Amino acid sequence: MDFVSLIPQFGNLIWTLAAFVLALLVIVGVHEYGHYIVGRWSGIHADVFSLGFGPVLFARTDRRGTVWQIAAVPLGGYVKFCGDANAASAPDGDAMANLPEEQRRTTMPGAPLWARAATVAAGPAFNFVFSIVVLTGLALATGTPSDPPRIAKIYGTPIPGITLQPGDTLIEVDGVPFEKAPSLLDDEVPQPLIPYLVERDGRMTQVQGPMLSTARIGFVQFNSAAEDAGLRVGDVIMAANGQPIWRFNELIQIVAASNGQPVDLQVWRDGAVMEMAISPRRQDILKEDRSFETRWLLGVSSSSFFEPATEMPGLFAALGSAVGRTWDVAASSVSGLYHIAAQKISSCNMSGAITIAKTSGKMASSGLVDFIAFLAFLSTAIGLVNLFPIPVLDGGHLMFYAYEAVVGRGPSEKVVQVLMSVGLVIVLSIMVFALSNDLFC
Repeated sequence: MDFVSLIPQFGNLIWTLAAFVLALLVIVGVHEYGHYIVGRWSGIHADVFSLGFGPVLFARTDRRGTVWQIAAVPLGGYVKFCGDANAASAPDGDAMANLPEEQRRTTMPGAPLWARAATVAAGPAFNFVFSIVVLTGLALATGTPSDPPRIAKIYGTPIPGITLQPGDTLIEVDGVPFEKAPSLLDDEVPQPLIPYLVERDGRMTQVQGPMLSTARIGFVQFNSAAEDAGLRVGDVIMAANGQPIWRFNELIQIVAASNGQPVDLQVWRDGAVMEMAISPRRQDILKEDRSFETRWLLGVSSSSFFEPATEMPGLFAALGSAVGRTWDVAASSVSGLYHIAAQKISSCNMSGAITIAKTSGKMASSGLVDFIAFLAFLSTAIGLVNLFPIPVLDGGHLMFYAYEAVVGRGPSEKVVQVLMSVGLVIVLSIMVFALSNDLFC
């Protein structure tokens, strides 16, 4: 065996694992800190705050008597409150029976219903807040495209005759106001160049440029046919099955009609032209109404032929955008799970720890901004999953508290223990199922 050849693969593995562990520590830390701080504000004492499970690598006790620790298995974390029997927050009946009455209020089982519910709900809530804060910060730090759009940079392209320039402000595209052009020009006949009206140096000027939706690749999907074939961001698809491509929709139509057969592509990359054949894969695609359709895809999306100049958004505009993106991630996730459960789309759409780890490494390799945005989206997903009404998850505890609010008393300790065991089996089964998808789908 050539061990030298394995060094790059080993380095990629280490990078992927490091990114995955960092992502988990950040998101789990946010989640558990939500439990901890709201519990503390509610008068409930935390015995242990742990990042990770298993053997303790580091621990210290603060002045309130809470042990803060890092454990060897970084696949989660927990806050063990006073009165809890374990990390899943099942009540410890024996310990509670021996506590003096004045100390019961500082325990999780002995706290008022409102305090327990607030403490449990705070974990997912902090995940959502973290997502919104991060996405707001990214919008403020990186800016948003200027309106009307002004060209900051024109990407390389094999199309000759482009007279657009950096600094041009786009006013009209082929006679249509720019803000209406993306929808009104969808059915336009594809062609290499179309006329643009721009503002340049304070004057209106007629110039030539590519179609708005070019066949320049702006994103390569993880684990896709395109990624396996070696397509990269910035590649320009010049032709597919011998047909010249001037607009990305043309590529979509050719791939859809291929019925899974290889599509011969002519690809321009940094001045060089390459030939490659890629076999599309069937994928379930989320539509605007959050339903799904199954299509043959390469796993790429397009980008504009230019990089727009950015401007600083207002705080409330950035915040509103962040809330909207967080809501979209949560709503799309719920829709996806529903469609999987209803067998309307493939169960392979549910990914596990291996895919999350690989995505963590890929996002970290793409740059700090991409990795931070990935943390925000993953935090939303973790918060959402924890709200599912499954015992051992936060949603299961909230379900118990809802029962208590209606009936006037909580379920018996024996019932809680049985439901916790059932919930644990359900969660582990889902994890194994998702992991099998990572390995075999």
